[in-house]
This record gives sequence, C-alpha cells and structure tokens, in this order.
Amino acid sequence: MDNFAGGSTMPETETDPAEPAAPAKPLPVAELHLHIEGTLQPELIFALAERNGIALPYSGLDELREKYEFTDLQSFLDLYYANMAVLRTEQDFADMTRAYLERAAAAGVRHAEIMMDPQAHLSRGIPLEACVRGVASVLATSEEEYGISTILIAAFLRDLPEDSALEVLGRLLAMNAPIGAIGLDSAEVGNPPSKFERLYAKAREAGLRLTAHAGEEGPASYIIEALDLLGVERIDHGIRCMDDPDLVERLVDERIPLTVCPLSNVRLRAVDTLADHPLPAMLAAGLNVSVNSDDPAYFGGYVDDNFAQLTSVFELSDFDRARLAANSIHSSFASEERKAELLAELNGREVSD
Repeated sequence: MDNFAGGSTMPETETDPAEPAAPAKPLPVAELHLHIEGTLQPELIFALAERNGIALPYSGLDELREKYEFTDLQSFLDLYYANMAVLRTEQDFADMTRAYLERAAAAGVRHAEIMMDPQAHLSRGIPLEACVRGVASVLATSEEEYGISTILIAAFLRDLPEDSALEVLGRLLAMNAPIGAIGLDSAEVGNPPSKFERLYAKAREAGLRLTAHAGEEGPASYIIEALDLLGVERIDHGIRCMDDPDLVERLVDERIPLTVCPLSNVRLRAVDTLADHPLPAMLAAGLNVSVNSDDPAYFGGYVDDNFAQLTSVFELSDFDRARLAANSIHSSFASEERKAELLAELNGREVSD
C-alpha cells in the first residue's frame, strides 16, 4: 500500500477501484475522541446496578435501549448523566474501562486518548480518587494487555462555571493524577470557549496538552475561539468549520486536527443522515480529519463500525481509509516513537487483506 509516514504529503493517485473490495479488516488507528462514560453498554449498566444495589428506572434492556433515540445533544446528555449513577466504586470505573479496551482492540485501535468527566462524578458524591484510580489502573497496563497505548484526558463540563473546572484541575494536579491533557465537553451552545481562558492557561502552565469540543452544535466561531483564546492543539468535532471558508483555509494551512465522529453526529441530529455528513467534503478540502466513536454505547458504533458505515455510504477507497488512519496517528498526543511504531504498522499492512 502507499506509504503515509510523511504526514501531510499524500500519494498522487488512489488505489485502483476496478477490483471488487474484499471485506475490510480494521486498520491500526488512534482513537482521539472517546468519552469513557459513553462506553457503558446497557448490559454493563444493569450489571453494575445489581452489584451496587441500585434500582434502575427501566424494566429491562429493551426499555433502556428505547431511550437511545435522541433529538439533540441535550437529550443525549440527560440519559448519559442519568446512567452514570451506576458508577460508584473504583472497581466500577475499572470494569468500564476494561470493557472499552477489549472492544477497541477488536476495532483496530492501537492508541486511545480517553476522556473522563470528573465533575460529573464529584457532583454525585463520588470521590475524585475513585474515578481517577479506577480508570487509570486499567490504562496503566493497557498496552501490555490489549496492545493499546493510552493517554487519560480530564474533560471539563462547559455548562458549569469555570471556577468549578479550575478547582477540579487544581485537585487533579495536587494528587498527581496521571492525566496528559484536558478537554472541554458537554452542552456547547451558549458556552463558548472564551468562558475557559483561565482554565486552559493553568493547564498549559502545568505542561498538559490541550483539546476542546467546538463546532459540533456550536458555530464555526467557537472553533476560532478555541484556537485563539484557549490555544488548543486539536479540535474535537469541528464539522461547522465548513460554514466558514476562511477558517477551512486556516485549518488546512496549520494542519489542525479535527476529531470527527460521524455516527455521533447523525444520532445527535447535527446532520440528518450519514449521507449528509460533510466528511467527504472535509477530506476533499484537505482538512486533517480522523474518525472516532465519541460515545459508542449510545451512538451505534465503535471506530470499526464508523469506518464500515462510512465505507458503505461513501464508497471510501482504501486510500481514504488509510489516510484517515494515518491522520489519527499523526494527530495523537503519543510520543514520536509510538507514532513511528504505529505508522510502520499501518504502512506494513495491506488495507484490504
């Protein structure tokens, strides 16, 4: 296959589409946009509820699954936060993380940058140490056990005051929590990045990497704010950049990574159908996009499911799939050594073997 180790320089021609495509096996990818709480499958929700003596407001799995039809971001967030009630102990967080890594390994994920929402657990009275240690204890051996290198990202809820985020970040730093980056998530509209300038300045001073959700439901101007006011290195979602040609040009010139989540965008009605998704136009524009699963238990698919449906709807070529995989690796916060390992693995594979 074509060699993608050079990053932004792409081959001049695509692979020959004349031969019928064999069933595609997962490529080695980095998953850069994943909320660990969004990996809670219904079966695990019920298992944790039973273990912790929690009465769920659902008669069974079928009734819970019926709730997974969302009209917008907020309708999803309501269920997302409600289901977190089953996460009580360090073991609960560990079991959730382990379940994700097992599924991610099958999806071809070789490096994962995993967001966790500490404020959402503190507000329920869960000790910060329990949620951090539960997730981190599993991530500490993820490469040995699953072949997946990992980075933990502390994501902050943008619908809460910045002072809350600053206090929690201070506690994470004081306990020497093994976080490598911070992010910004939850309800976007009405909560612009400019609300969190002090938070990002503090994280930058602490040597943490910086990313933020912007341009999912919020306007393209939120992407500009995240770049200029927060100094982020990467934009989570970012699909609204297509509304601003000047911004697209800037993102292309600066090679800013956009962690796009196609099935999530459809489930949350950011786009009507997958066929309406701007991913092909984003690729054609030269944007540095990768494919991610966001909250896969709620949005109908992990990374391999996203790739499979995109390939089916848009007839993605092997070239496109490999480019998206290479983008994910280049856009990660992994060490240069780890990136080189993963690019070598990608370049050594036949895409449709």
